[in-house]
Amino acid sequence: MRNIEYSLGDYVFLKVSPWKKILQFGRKGKLSLRFIGLYQILKRMGPVIYQLELPLELNRIHDVFHVFMLRWYWSNPFHIVSVEEIEVRQNLTFEEEPVQILNRDVKVLRRKFILLVKVLWLNHGTEKATWEPDDLFRQQYSQLFKSAKFQG
Repeated sequence: MRNIEYSLGDYVFLKVSPWKKILQFGRKGKLSLRFIGLYQILKRMGPVIYQLELPLELNRIHDVFHVFMLRWYWSNPFHIVSVEEIEVRQNLTFEEEPVQILNRDVKVLRRKFILLVKVLWLNHGTEKATWEPDDLFRQQYSQLFKSAKFQG
């Protein structure tokens, strides 16, 4: 395991986890890792613990984090996701919101057919669209099926 050290004044991203009402066949998939920030390191509290300067929107979240919750900041504006965009909860999770159904497909197994829908998620491009089970997704987000080009 490599040692990760930050210095006073360094800027880092803070890891948060997506919280979806349905799982993608039992795993989180492409959307599982997400970082918010930039936040400045205020103090090193221990060998692997750092205190961050958090904005007022995150005042309900404790400001001390393990090194594995942090990521170096490399100057690239596409990395930044603002707290306002995803409404981070106190337990550092957020809920992904589906925006549109892009496509449909049928997964053929030995004795079973599984209907799937390809979903575009808020704050993600089409390259991060995911395939979700049609029946579970239809129960949770029926409004998306009314607006879809293909009625089903």
